[in-house]
This record gives sequence, structure tokens and C-alpha cells, in this order.
Amino acid sequence: MTGLSEDLRLPVPCPSCGSHLMRVSRVKNPDDKVHCASCGKMICLWHEAQTVLRQGPGSQSEALIESAVNRNR
Repeated sequence: MTGLSEDLRLPVPCPSCGSHLMRVSRVKNPDDKVHCASCGKMICLWHEAQTVLRQGPGSQSEALIESAVNRNR
């Protein structure tokens, strides 16, 4: 999924490895799966990830990290 996907950072870590870096299809259909970029575990669907992103980070430091990583989204 490398050439057809992009990475983003979610405020919620992967339950398996703790990474915040996720991978989603560039198409971003609501039912596209979001996978952990580190271990490959399916985390959620794109529409669920959008809800988490709209709710925002839990702290100011998380907000700074997410804005840096997600600046092209």
C-alpha cells in the first residue's frame, strides 16, 4: 500500500505497538481501512479516524506533533 497510501498521525496510539503513525489510502473513502504504519494492524475505518481527528489531541504537545506530521493532509 506504499505508493497508493499516505501517513498521518492520530492522537490515539496503536493498541499493539503504541505508534501514532497510521497509513490510509490516498482515495480516503469512508470505509477505507486505517492501518498502523509500524506493525500493520488494522486500527479503524477512515470515517472513524476523521472523527478522532476532529475531536483533536489531548494536550498542546500532542497538537504540535500532529500539526507537524499532518501538515499536508
